[in-house]
Amino acid sequence: MLVSLHFAALFGGLILSASVLAAEVDAATYHYPLTNPFEATILSTPPELRPELPLDDDIKQSDYSLNLLPHREFELPANFWAVKKLRYRMAKQDHPAPLIFLIAGTGSPYYSSVNEFLKKLYYKAGYNVVQLSSPTSYDFMTSASQVATPGVTRDDAEDLYRVMQAVHAQQLNVPVTEYYLTGYSLGALDAAFVANLDESRHSFNFKRVLLLNPPVSLVTSIANLDKLVQAKVKGIDNNTTFYELMLTKLTRYFQQKGYIDLNDALVYDFQNSHNRLSNEQMAMLIGTSFRFSAADIAFTSDLINHRGLITPPKFPINEGTDLTPFFERALECNFDCYMAGQVIPMWRAHTNGGSVLQLNNQASLYALKDYLKTSTKIAVMHNADDIILGPGDLGFLRNTFGNRLTVYPHGGHCGNINYRVNSDAMLEFFHG
Repeated sequence: MLVSLHFAALFGGLILSASVLAAEVDAATYHYPLTNPFEATILSTPPELRPELPLDDDIKQSDYSLNLLPHREFELPANFWAVKKLRYRMAKQDHPAPLIFLIAGTGSPYYSSVNEFLKKLYYKAGYNVVQLSSPTSYDFMTSASQVATPGVTRDDAEDLYRVMQAVHAQQLNVPVTEYYLTGYSLGALDAAFVANLDESRHSFNFKRVLLLNPPVSLVTSIANLDKLVQAKVKGIDNNTTFYELMLTKLTRYFQQKGYIDLNDALVYDFQNSHNRLSNEQMAMLIGTSFRFSAADIAFTSDLINHRGLITPPKFPINEGTDLTPFFERALECNFDCYMAGQVIPMWRAHTNGGSVLQLNNQASLYALKDYLKTSTKIAVMHNADDIILGPGDLGFLRNTFGNRLTVYPHGGHCGNINYRVNSDAMLEFFHG
């Protein structure tokens, strides 16, 4: 069972189901303060409830580049010069130590805020840390993806594994005692497939693997996020856009406050003011964030593969080309549109007519059920109110992982990862 270092606080909150033995953390003993899943997803953890971590200046770290540019049918446009090499960040200990790979979430680069938090957490605990971009980030798609059409998780895991092997080859001078792996959100789903791949490749023989808030079914999670953009928000009509409404609220808030102070405490103070966002507004804000990620993925994949869905294949693109009209067109394409217009046709072409049902299965934890059920080195931490989960998803996790699953009552989507209780439990898991 996964038990936090805050033993007395958390152990008393574990309710063990006789059938599945999942560690269900009781809401009465779990003191994460945000019980609204939308607020938790947006605001994360109040600064005073986070663990003490080292400053950047106290970490021996550098960014590195890998020359992995795949051999694809079309050459990259000139304006992609800056991302023809894949970059990653590594923090090194000054003595032999374990190494942990971090995989970022949807559309996120290696230096995402969650990856940065996890880097500091594990570095302080004595690990070498490698931060990797998501296969859905434009830099990874450009410089490391074989097909530049992320969405088939097995293929994305192959790309990630090749990157990890290249990192290992580049860092042979770093004395590593053993390897660990973790990821958050979509990066957690990727981590499960990477771990499964390593069982036959044996490049790392990961000792432990932790999945943080993974989608069980990528298709279900995509549908949930797309629905958030459709929320009906009071105050939005043909004359007032959602962004204008948000700007008005922020402007009014700063006028009342008397000054502008952009820091972690701002969002909590803002949500305690009269200008706070409603559930519908927060839902649309979250959905809009993921819509931008989808647009970035759709635009990049279409441009690299010359599909002509967003950018005309023969349109001359260079460093001075204004890409705004094409990105605006991409914003009209949500995740479902991207899957239907680019991923599914590619999947069918590569599998001689594979069905959509088969693709959906290959983009979910269901594809790895037997492996995950028996691999004792893999654990999951999730939230009961996570907005990316669908009906039956928690049941699948309970039945598959048993006591290797910890379910927190609150936290939304990844909002409580940097809560002290959660971070202590993560360290406890990797320490064994």
